[in-house]
Amino acid sequence: MTGNIQPHTFRSRDLVGGHIVIDLVNTVTARDAEPIDWLDGYPRVLEWAALTGHFTPDDLTDLRRLAETEPGRAKLALDRTRELREALHDLITALIHEGAPDPAGAVEQFEDHWKHAVASARLTVRGTGPQLQVSVGTSGAEYLNHELALQAFDLLRALPLERTRVCPGLRCGWVFIDSSRGGRRRWCDMATCGNSAKGRTHYQRKRAGGMAQARP
Repeated sequence: MTGNIQPHTFRSRDLVGGHIVIDLVNTVTARDAEPIDWLDGYPRVLEWAALTGHFTPDDLTDLRRLAETEPGRAKLALDRTRELREALHDLITALIHEGAPDPAGAVEQFEDHWKHAVASARLTVRGTGPQLQVSVGTSGAEYLNHELALQAFDLLRALPLERTRVCPGLRCGWVFIDSSRGGRRRWCDMATCGNSAKGRTHYQRKRAGGMAQARP
């Protein structure tokens, strides 16, 4: 992805993807125009991770301490987060758009992330069966990336393609899983992209009507 990197304070309204992995993909906005990357530093990644509720406060505190003592590793982890995010974006959008070219580069990048995650994981057996589990202790500053890669593997195997969409909103391009009862959700968020589109349509109709009346 080529685009601007800008600071952004994450809010709950930024988590509309329906899955943490898709919410990661959506940390870039305006993909359909001039993309803006909201992950302007490793602390911002931790801010986003805290908002998702998927990671424990203790783990995030440990990662902040690691970033303070080993800033070089934190920067490398941020670069890997961006790489993983873009690979997942290309994979998911290719799956959504049937007939799209096979994103071979994205497949290789994601495979690399997944293999690193598995190499740092431990096999645990719980009530639901065996699971691969990573931790700050096993993954260090890469913990978030490893956990997201494992989550992404599970998501890609079961992605509901008929309900996974790209928002057509102006300067958006976010991906989301439609969990509505009727399965007819069009916008990532009706309060933002949906209302904006309605406002533009209303303005265009009003303007067209005014121009028609002004004709002799």
